[in-house]
Amino acid sequence: MTVRLVLLDPMTPSAMEKFSAFLPAGWELATSATRGEEDQIKAISHATYAITGDVPVTAAMLRAGAANGLKAVHKWGVGYDNIDLATARELKVRILRTTGSNAVAVAETALALIMALQRNIVTGHVGIEHGEWLKGRLPAPSMTLSGKTIGLVGLGYIGKQVARLVRGFGCTILYNKPTRLDPAEERELGVTYVDRKDLFTRSDVISFHCALSADTAGMVNRQSLQLMRKNAILINTARGGLIVEDDLIEALENGALRGAGLDVFATEPLPQDHPFRHTRNLVMTPHIGASSADAYAPSVKRMIGNLECVEAGMEPPALDVLV
Repeated sequence: MTVRLVLLDPMTPSAMEKFSAFLPAGWELATSATRGEEDQIKAISHATYAITGDVPVTAAMLRAGAANGLKAVHKWGVGYDNIDLATARELKVRILRTTGSNAVAVAETALALIMALQRNIVTGHVGIEHGEWLKGRLPAPSMTLSGKTIGLVGLGYIGKQVARLVRGFGCTILYNKPTRLDPAEERELGVTYVDRKDLFTRSDVISFHCALSADTAGMVNRQSLQLMRKNAILINTARGGLIVEDDLIEALENGALRGAGLDVFATEPLPQDHPFRHTRNLVMTPHIGASSADAYAPSVKRMIGNLECVEAGMEPPALDVLV
């Protein structure tokens, strides 16, 4: 019997060929034609297993899949807010992820965005491209990272990697998360627990590494932005829904915030008419934080291994099980 694996994020033929090299014998690979709902439902309706990166896996998709033998959906990465877990539980469709597999890549992306803003890398580059020599005339001041106070909202696998990276710059590292770390681990990482308000008030750089939930949705808003230092910068490589985007634009435009670096957005891909495209002191990347050529093979092998466990009637590693 053929096992059909569907990649819900539309893939190019070359990407499909690359992925296919990791499939077990008897498995075949397909992808959705587009990100549109009709094509997504059609794709998942023919899947034994499905993998999603950014594409939402809705109740309608899960019902269509389950009615045709869908056994599991695997998240490419860790964030699962784009998957309807309640419906998956109802239908007994397994939901899996690769916990920690992209931690280093995302942490390095966060650091890259921090450095790009601190040193005005992007603005200087674009100026040269347009025939301008902006030395001494950059719209935001260049600043060092060394010795600054870094606030980390969320301190899981990714946040801990960021903490390890910025320790090399002699930074003071504050963190906030629902469950405080053990004191021994705090000492090992060189981090100090503070409440969320204190973190916003004291940090020169705030970087977000938490899940999107009822508690965290819209936490970056007019009120919290007013707590931040005027020369502070904000980095988000977690989920776009953490930020009230209009409030961030206002803070950047009126100079209440020195800069922001975003890899994630409330709506992806970013709409052509989105005001972020014309907002000053903003560095953006198209949700590529988890992408890394040298992490590709281990991540794919791990996903396939988890799905093979389900196919064999075995339990995948508990760390990777959501439903």
